[in-house]
Amino acid sequence: MKKLLLIGAATLIVSNSTFAGDYLTNTNQHAAYLRMVARGAAIDVDGVYSNPAGLAFLPKDGIYLGLTIQSAYQTRDINANSALWTMDGKETNREYKGKASAPVIPSFHAAYKKGDWTISGGFSVVGGGGKASFDQGLPMFDAAAIGLVTQTTAKMGYPLTPNKYQILTAMEGRQFIYGLQLGLTYKITEHVSFFAGARMNYFSGGYNGFLKLDVDKATATALGTAVYNKYMSAGMSKEEAVLHTQEAVQQLKSNKIELDCDQTGWGLTPIVGFDAKFGRLNLATKYEFRANMNIENDTRTLEYPEAAKAYMAPFENGVNTPSDIPSMLTAAAQYEILPTLRAAVEYHFFDDKRAGMANGKQKKLKRGTHEYLGGLEWDATSQLTLSGGFQKTSYGLSDEFQGDTSFYCSSYSLGFGARLKFSERLSLDVAYFWTNYKDYEKAGVRTSTLTAMQLPTTNDKDVYSRSNKVFGVSLNYNF
Repeated sequence: MKKLLLIGAATLIVSNSTFAGDYLTNTNQHAAYLRMVARGAAIDVDGVYSNPAGLAFLPKDGIYLGLTIQSAYQTRDINANSALWTMDGKETNREYKGKASAPVIPSFHAAYKKGDWTISGGFSVVGGGGKASFDQGLPMFDAAAIGLVTQTTAKMGYPLTPNKYQILTAMEGRQFIYGLQLGLTYKITEHVSFFAGARMNYFSGGYNGFLKLDVDKATATALGTAVYNKYMSAGMSKEEAVLHTQEAVQQLKSNKIELDCDQTGWGLTPIVGFDAKFGRLNLATKYEFRANMNIENDTRTLEYPEAAKAYMAPFENGVNTPSDIPSMLTAAAQYEILPTLRAAVEYHFFDDKRAGMANGKQKKLKRGTHEYLGGLEWDATSQLTLSGGFQKTSYGLSDEFQGDTSFYCSSYSLGFGARLKFSERLSLDVAYFWTNYKDYEKAGVRTSTLTAMQLPTTNDKDVYSRSNKVFGVSLNYNF
């Protein structure tokens, strides 16, 4: 086989949040969230993240600790329908299946309560959280490769259609945003408390992959013969025709792009919160300010032809790309219906349109993200608590915002699990969290390319779909 290597580096931008929450925000930091979902007004050790102001109402003075391990698995699939895949005037579907996994995601929360004051801190993965891989590549770069091969070989006098070669691709991207949080809670009155703190966010990511164009020996020979005959017909000598044929074929072979790039960055998130407790009713709110974060490239390898500069320039060594973590507002209420039964509702808003993204992409969003949550918790026995919850996430998506390398789908999620109480001091949360996504359809994805090639544009579209499941355990201890 004659192999022409084309590594489409922009295919490597496949980083999305692996967990629940916004584009760059994970809201599940403890298994108690996975099993009940609406934890914004809960008073427990997981409140270090979900309700830090409520820590003032912990039942007794002392130290509270929580260690969590989560495993998340996600699929990100694209069904691409187009006449470009065969170039025979007929529409064909191509399936591109992506997998993202984070088998071990740890987090730690701690609080020390003394009188009216509580100091708290935590470490967790607050954004991203795994690796995403597309073993079959992505449609946008298959389309680019087909367009490049067709254009280049047409000039040689022997245009290659997709049935005469095979595109083999694989790519992987990783993204983790680690957060270290510290804050102080003060009980202002018998019923009201206030929290102030901050989270330091550190971004670590990287990209690698390949796209190979395989041409069999017979096709390669036919291509070389066509080029040779073209030059001979132009009046060249045999020696000149051979030389120019070799140069033309080498030009096609030299359309190679290689990338090996790591990215890092950091940003600070100031946080404030209030909690108001009136008997069985607890009300809480939290506001996380926007974290301005720029991601800088550490590029070890970057090779590309001039035609690919628009794709590759963002990966030049030292280039900084904005990737802000948006501000977040939460409001929650929890009510003790019975001494053994609690119900909670909650609302989240992420101000995505004010969070800087690469090339001002945030401006293409219709609005920020809304989340609606609810949960129930029941003490079945003195040693066993059962719970379940629901979350609906609604993004302000648009066709201009969505793309093969980074796409999102509005969803609803269900979580359930249990808390096992081994003693007054030691307990274990076990939970499962499942998300169902609504497919997103983007029409006319390859219209310009199809029009240029005089191919039908009807029903040219990509359908984006996702799935997600998370399993988590948390060990809680206080003394």
